[in-house]
Amino acid sequence: MKKGFFGINMILNQVAMGQDDPTAGYLVTERLVANMKGSSMNTHMGNIIIDNEVIAQYAGSVAVECFGIVGMAGINVKDGLVRLLKMDSLTRGINVTLSNHKLILDFHVIVAYGVSIIAVADNLISNVKYKVEEFTGIGIEKINIFVDGVRVID
Repeated sequence: MKKGFFGINMILNQVAMGQDDPTAGYLVTERLVANMKGSSMNTHMGNIIIDNEVIAQYAGSVAVECFGIVGMAGINVKDGLVRLLKMDSLTRGINVTLSNHKLILDFHVIVAYGVSIIAVADNLISNVKYKVEEFTGIGIEKINIFVDGVRVID
């Protein structure tokens, strides 16, 4: 298994040269796919599996670039407090699910005080949809946005 850009795990169904059993490569790939939590694509060269954590990391970096988004929200279940997540832990505010070969993304965000939440949400949806589909090659079925806080920006 090779690590690629943003930690993309690529598994190719190609059998190593000189191997006697032509199905050996497929069996290894099937086991690796079963053990990974990610999104899979079949290409003419083999399978490409993108870990959901990678998609969440990329989507989070796209989201914080959007106007009106202060950052991702982390919710402490114990006391119900919402806090602004640091850049290195953006993925905790995003949930990625694969359903019928399409992605469903849930964002927990903190927005800037005084901005239109509708405008921010529309901007976030269009930017994330375009960039994540281009990055992964997988269509997005739905993007859910949960505004968990408002923060005044200096």
